[in-house]
This record gives sequence, structure tokens and C-alpha cells, in this order.
Amino acid sequence: MLENTHIAELNVAYPKYDVNDRRFAGFVNNLERINALAERSPGFVWRLKDEVAGNAMDLQVDEDPALIPNLSVWETVEDLERFTFGTVHAQIYKLRENWFTPMQERHFVMWRVPVGYQPTLEEAMTKLAQINTDGPSDDVFGWEAMTNLKLWMEKRCA
Repeated sequence: MLENTHIAELNVAYPKYDVNDRRFAGFVNNLERINALAERSPGFVWRLKDEVAGNAMDLQVDEDPALIPNLSVWETVEDLERFTFGTVHAQIYKLRENWFTPMQERHFVMWRVPVGYQPTLEEAMTKLAQINTDGPSDDVFGWEAMTNLKLWMEKRCA
């Protein structure tokens, strides 16, 4: 890891159901709990959220109101990995196909940001487009670039 940098991550998803649909309740009912867990996790720095709702469910991505973003900053990739695959978040993650439509393109990207920097959703979407167009690089990458990490390999995250 480069000194004076943190890791930003964006993942996006298309829900199969309306937020009030009972079939989506398993996700919606756990959202506040998982977000609170993230904020208490070692290495957590910041996450994008609507100040009223406390989450990003209502934040519009580009011109696509159906796409749900999750944008956060972590001190290290290892911290993000521990939260993603080493907490109760992993149990929720395993159920994602119950609630979200599988995407043909990458839905997850990481990149380095200066310490103290909060990326914008527009910037994050540009990073996602970059990895989808050009593939992983030193600038944008996914879990596959983190060959020293083990939890994601065991869980086979996209």
C-alpha cells in the first residue's frame, strides 16, 4: 500500500424488487445494521449516504434511478476485505442473488485516494467504467489484484 493513501471502493447493484416489496425485505431490513457495522469496523473511513435516510438507496446514479450505489473509503484493502468477508456482511452478501439482478459487467472497483479525500459518485462511476472498458490496472482494480488476501479468494467475489 502506498503511504498517504486510502482505498475507495464502489459497488453497484440493480434490485429485483421495489424497496417496499416483501421479497426485498431481507436486504432492506439489514441495511442499517450492516452500515452501522461498517462504520464501527477497523479501518473504516467514510461512506456515501443520504443524510436523511442514512444510506445510499435513494442516491441517483447518472440517469439510472434503479441502480443502487455503495461508495466507501477504507484505510487499507485488508480492512475492507475483513469487513466484507469476515463479518456478518458475508452472510448478507451470500444472499445477493435473492435481491439483485446479476450484472454482465463488473459491478465493483477499488482505487487509491489521498488520505482525507472523499470521492464523488460521479468520479466513482468513472472508475467503474474505466475498469469495465480497459480492465484492471494500477489505477483501478478488483479483488483479483490483491493476491496477498485470502478471504475474498475463499468467497470468490466478483
